[in-house]
Amino acid sequence: METKKLDRDRIKNRIYCILEIGTRNDFLSTFFDFFIVTMILINLAVTLAFTFSYFDKYENVLDAIELITVVIFTVEYILRLWTADQKYTDLSTVKAALRFAVSFYGIIDLLTFLPYYTPMVYSTGIVAFRILRIFRIFRLFRVNAQYDAFNVITSVLYEKRNQLISSVCLIFIMMLASSLAMYSFEHEAQPEAFKNAFSGMWWSVSAMLTVGYGDIYPITIAGRILAIITAFLGVGMVAIPTGIISAGFVQQYTAIKSGVEANNQTDPDFLDCANCPWRQAYLQDHPEPSHRYL
Repeated sequence: METKKLDRDRIKNRIYCILEIGTRNDFLSTFFDFFIVTMILINLAVTLAFTFSYFDKYENVLDAIELITVVIFTVEYILRLWTADQKYTDLSTVKAALRFAVSFYGIIDLLTFLPYYTPMVYSTGIVAFRILRIFRIFRLFRVNAQYDAFNVITSVLYEKRNQLISSVCLIFIMMLASSLAMYSFEHEAQPEAFKNAFSGMWWSVSAMLTVGYGDIYPITIAGRILAIITAFLGVGMVAIPTGIISAGFVQQYTAIKSGVEANNQTDPDFLDCANCPWRQAYLQDHPEPSHRYL
């Protein structure tokens, strides 16, 4: 009985390793990564094809391809639920599955195939359920998550969140002040264009973010002077978050490069994988270093 449990745990751990991001030395895991990415792209291509009338004559073929990809996503989701305790080792099987189900990627995976099955249960409102298929585009996060650049972006945004929030607050204050001032200057001259402070806010957004729709613009001298000042200040205010993020990128890549050199690695796009017990055992049997995509 104990032997069967060990075999089951080993199989579960092996499946978990295959589902996770692959290593250079693990052919099945690497193959699955390319396979699932291909299925994601095919599924998105079919979703886009449905929007073109030219492909109406291939509707049966597209439906079959969509069904195959959705079934694959469903099986993958079930396997990820089953192997969630390998990811969250401090939780029980049920709690680990629930933890994955409510996680960001768990929700994305669920929304990938759930809209396909929903009309089978609730036939009414099928158009509304088809709209939910737009969530499939978020499946591309699975692709981006395998690369270092995506992780650097999320790390920079998280580490610089306080500075970014402060800069956004400054931009909002600037927008609010300019919108109220513009409303005061232009309301009497253009009561239809500047009906309230919200109209001034819309102009402020257009001016500060250089969208420049031109549907609302000042005609008074004071309003035009304010527009010039707002435009100049807007360029500087919007540049603040850009500078913060750029500095964060430089810090992140400097830290990554230092870590790569410290570990005697030659490829900064790969880092050692130490999360999977099966891979740890694999590394013990194979002296060649194994890496995984970030």
